[in-house]
Amino acid sequence: MGLALVFPVRATYMTPATASFSNRDDVRRTAFLVTAVVVLMTLVSPLSAQFIGMPVWNSPQGGDVFTVSGDYSRPDSRYGDGSASGARASRGYGLVTVTLGFSGWRPEAPGQRFRSYGGGAALRLTGGSALPIAVNLQAGVAHADSFTTRSSQTTVTGALGVSAPLSKGRLSIEPYVTPGIRYRDVNGARIGYAVGTNVHVGLIGLHIAYDTERLRGGGSVGVFGIGADLVFRRPQRSPAVNSSRRL
Repeated sequence: MGLALVFPVRATYMTPATASFSNRDDVRRTAFLVTAVVVLMTLVSPLSAQFIGMPVWNSPQGGDVFTVSGDYSRPDSRYGDGSASGARASRGYGLVTVTLGFSGWRPEAPGQRFRSYGGGAALRLTGGSALPIAVNLQAGVAHADSFTTRSSQTTVTGALGVSAPLSKGRLSIEPYVTPGIRYRDVNGARIGYAVGTNVHVGLIGLHIAYDTERLRGGGSVGVFGIGADLVFRRPQRSPAVNSSRRL
C-alpha cells in the first residue's frame, strides 16, 4: 500500500474553555452530546475512523472547538506507496469531540484510486489547565471503496490517546501517542499506534503524525502525515452574562 502525507487546513470555533457544570444549560448540552455519541457509536458499530492512506489523527487535550482540517500523507511501500489527501470537520463541547471526514488515496500502482469517508468520537478522560497530561478514548468507523474496481472495506478503530500539552502565550504544543486496535472487515483486527504533535500559534496551527500497524504475517506498514490548521475562537461569556441567565 502507500505512504500518505496530509496538509490539513483546519478551522476551529472555540466555545468557553471549560464547561461550567454549575450551569444547567451546560449540563444539558453535555448530557445530550454524550448521549448522541453513544447512539452514533451504536448505529455504526465500533467507531474511530482511520481514513484510507492516513494516520489516525488525535488531540487528547480536546476542547470546546469547531475544527476544519485538510490533510496530506504518504504511505510506505508495504502500505502501497502513492499519496493521499483529505479533510475533516470536528465539533467539541465539554468532554466530547465528534469528527466527520473523507480521504482519497492514489497508490503507486497505475490505474488505482481509493476513497474513504466516515466519522468518529473522542471522550476526554483527564486533562485541563491543572493537569499536565491529557487522556482520551477514541472510537470511529470509515468505509473505503475503489474508483477503478468493485473492492471495498470498512475500518473500525478504538484507541487510547495520551498527550502532554505545553503552552506559552499564544503558542501551544501537544505531543501525543495513540495506541489502539484497528479492525477491517476484509482481514480482521491489528494492533497499531500513532505518534504525533499538534502545534498552534494563535489562529494558525500545524499537525504531524507517523502511524504504524502490525501485519498478521509479520512486519508492519506505516503512514506519515502532515497538516495545517486555521482556528476560530468564540469570545467567552462574562460571569455577569452567565449569572443573569441563571436568574
